[in-house]
Amino acid sequence: MKPTDRTSGGQGSALAQPLTLPPGGRTAAHLVLFVLGAVVAAAGGLLQAAWFPGGLLLALLGAAGLFLGGSQAMGGRAGAVAPAAGWMISVILLTSPRPEGDFLFGAGVGSYLFLLGGMAVAVMCATLGWGRQPTRPDARLGK
Repeated sequence: MKPTDRTSGGQGSALAQPLTLPPGGRTAAHLVLFVLGAVVAAAGGLLQAAWFPGGLLLALLGAAGLFLGGSQAMGGRAGAVAPAAGWMISVILLTSPRPEGDFLFGAGVGSYLFLLGGMAVAVMCATLGWGRQPTRPDARLGK
């Protein structure tokens, strides 16, 4: 194997390289996606309760669109994980009752379908999202 065949530029395994922080713009974009995930969760929670069968599907499609769009915009799976994390944290916080007895999600089938369906959509989008693809022409075997 030639040193130029390695993905780390001939410096050993990519796992042996030191960890570095991502650029500031990339970190800011992930933070924006995290906040968008929380906003989509709150909007989806209100929508699925107001218009049950159609609202639930629309809320889940909106979440899936955000997760896959973030993955494509960031060029990797972390773009889907950031809004999914914001979505899940927001939904968990909105389902917990407050000391006054108020909560956003009612105890019904739609709320549980939104919670579990959204988590399933988040896992699917983060798993099947846009992975990094090799950009060099000699990245394929046999060439």
